[in-house]
Amino acid sequence: MARWGVWARTTGDRMVEGIRERLAAVSRRIEAAAARSGRPSSAVTLVAVSKTMPVAAVHEAVAAGVKILGENRVQEAREKVEAVCGVAEWHLIGHLQTNKAKLAVALFDCIHSLDSVRLAEELGRHAEEAGRRLRCLVQVNVGAEAQKSGAAAADVRPLLEATRGLPQLSVQGLMTIPPFLPDPESARPFFRRLRDLRDRLESEGWALPDLSMGMTHDFEVAIEEGATLVRIGTAIFGSRG
Repeated sequence: MARWGVWARTTGDRMVEGIRERLAAVSRRIEAAAARSGRPSSAVTLVAVSKTMPVAAVHEAVAAGVKILGENRVQEAREKVEAVCGVAEWHLIGHLQTNKAKLAVALFDCIHSLDSVRLAEELGRHAEEAGRRLRCLVQVNVGAEAQKSGAAAADVRPLLEATRGLPQLSVQGLMTIPPFLPDPESARPFFRRLRDLRDRLESEGWALPDLSMGMTHDFEVAIEEGATLVRIGTAIFGSRG
């Protein structure tokens, strides 16, 4: 048993170290991209995407210094949130069905994928029942891709207007997932489009400080275009197989 204990601790240490090294590399890349955009690295918040990863990997990431974890699905997140309760923030970055809104309100600190008035109303109702105020970002389908979730750019303003009557929701910015293109530079126009939309809305009086955009493949370009939140999984946790 003693030999098994030593082996388990050693193996666990190696896994933590692997995440620690990858996290450090990502942090350096964030810092360099932020510098290129004339901002400090503190202006960019990392969301470590733990979707499909086991609870053990989440513990390892937190031990390595991760402060915010992102999940795509409410049900998958449940076990992980309970296992890491109170240690890190949890952000929902995937599409949210209205019938999962109650559970999402109970589990997550921030929803990146608000994309309809109906969903806003459900989140607001459940947040009121829970006695809490929920941070949200409006997801925008900047590429107008039929297979992707997100509000059309023309629908963002009406959606924001609808949230005025939902004091339990605090809309803090916009999120997008651009079309996947082999060259990260090809995503730049889509990130710029989201930033321009945010800037137009802010000129009308909306306070939308956050832009959630950029993943492992293209986060440096996203930062150069103004991202304040980047959602990175593979570069931290390794391949999902």
